[in-house]
Amino acid sequence: MATHGKNIDRKDRNGQWVLSKDIPTDILVQVGAAEFPLHKFMLLAKSNHIRRLVIESEEPDLRRINLSNIPGGAEIFEKAAKFCYGMDVEITVNNVAALHCAAEYLEMTDQYCDGNLASRTYAFLTQVALTSLSGAITVLRSCQQLLPIAEQLNIVHQCIQVASAEACNEANSPSCSPSNWWAEELSMVHITFFQRIIDLMKSRGTKALAIAGAITTYAKRSFPNHSVNGIKSPVSGDSSRIKQRDLLESIVALFPVESQQAVFSINFLCYLLRTAIMLENNDNCKKQLEKRISAILDQVTVDDLLLLSYTFDGERLCDMESISRIVTGFVGKEKNLSVFNYGDYKEAPSPAMIRVAKTIDVYLSKIAMATELSIPKFTGIANLVPKNARDVDDDLYHAIDIYLQLHPNLDEIEREKVCNPVDPLKLSVEARTHASQNKRLPLQIVLHTLYYDELQARSDIDGRNTPGAQSMRLQVHADAALAKENETLRSELLRMKTYISNIEKKQVGVPSPKLKKLKKPTFFSTMSKTLGKLNPFKLGSKDTSNISDEVDHNKPRRRRFSMS
Repeated sequence: MATHGKNIDRKDRNGQWVLSKDIPTDILVQVGAAEFPLHKFMLLAKSNHIRRLVIESEEPDLRRINLSNIPGGAEIFEKAAKFCYGMDVEITVNNVAALHCAAEYLEMTDQYCDGNLASRTYAFLTQVALTSLSGAITVLRSCQQLLPIAEQLNIVHQCIQVASAEACNEANSPSCSPSNWWAEELSMVHITFFQRIIDLMKSRGTKALAIAGAITTYAKRSFPNHSVNGIKSPVSGDSSRIKQRDLLESIVALFPVESQQAVFSINFLCYLLRTAIMLENNDNCKKQLEKRISAILDQVTVDDLLLLSYTFDGERLCDMESISRIVTGFVGKEKNLSVFNYGDYKEAPSPAMIRVAKTIDVYLSKIAMATELSIPKFTGIANLVPKNARDVDDDLYHAIDIYLQLHPNLDEIEREKVCNPVDPLKLSVEARTHASQNKRLPLQIVLHTLYYDELQARSDIDGRNTPGAQSMRLQVHADAALAKENETLRSELLRMKTYISNIEKKQVGVPSPKLKKLKKPTFFSTMSKTLGKLNPFKLGSKDTSNISDEVDHNKPRRRRFSMS
């Protein structure tokens, strides 16, 4: 038998086996596109499955069988056939799972024939392959193409048990360098196997920091270079995008329970959140990431925030809502901590809050360059930071100046809205000097800075560190309010004058006692005197009781002119 079997190893140009002419083949085995001309008696001696196919066949002399469903395909069947012919078959960690599954499929067990293929592959599996983490991972990776039979034969379970135990040992007491080599090994398996390994590690009491390290390594291998496998924009219904979306949600679901100690770096969390935004993951996935980022926002950098804000190509802003929710969550946490520790949120801000305020202001100066950034979104981010968190507003003023420079078509009201978050009284001397000469700023901001400088020079008070600063600020606001009120009054009186003039024009040539009253010079002389007294920089008299209010009561009153 062995003598004839050696001829099985020779192949022709078409890849088919050439057998000795002394013993012609009597059966053709088809596996996919490959065909193997073989001898029945050699196969039946080792495979109970093939024996049953021959016996149970309705054909008296079965000449052809199809084994396309054999695990491992034609390559593995060839090795099994060689074993049937008594040839040596090399068993390795890469093919042991496939050979064992094929042996079980062909029923090449010891119950049918002593020393059969199934017992040999199982012995190699347990005594060689599954004695190390690397071996278990290699076998587990090969099982991905052998499901569900590899699961049914308990190969997957054994690999996961060994992998989790070895990973726990390495996480607690590293045996070689680098210390996280075990995490690199785990990152190579399919996500379904990885989930089961991580769950077992958690149940064995592995530290959350080690679990987080393994998850971080796995995620970075799955989504390398801050890109989603080259996909730059969402593609609805794309199968690859759906798979990546499911993969990301599975990774986030493995996160350890939140504790006082942050186990993930904020850069990694921002990296995952950006990927979730681009893949259009569900809200639950994104909110979990946002919540963890909010908890450690004081560690964030400007680059981390920009990573969340722009598309992968860096050409346009993509999502500002996540930034708003993250900052809001952090401010709420700081407020709760302040109330719990001091009983009053209006106390001095924490160092963490000051760091976040500084980062947000610099971040605003970066995104202000985006022409598509609207005023509500820009000011919305700026106003999320509490006023008392900024010692000076120089960085915020710089961001506003950039926004105004790159959005030159804004009117006065829109520019006032942009400047609303900044407090001119909290600017440094250099910033105030720049603001007083900045033509892009609205008049109100310029007046505030000029008033502040004038009062400071007059009173010789240090702006932010003395008790007089508060009274100075109140005085400036009062003067600015007065100027605005006087301007409003001037506009009201001018509109009244125009209204009366229109009435006079319509009543030309029509004698009327009441119209004569309207033409009394006393009224206009009084109005002129009143207008002349208006001064936005001084507290002038606002007494208008001497202004005649006589109008034609036969016509409907258009409106009531208020001078308050």
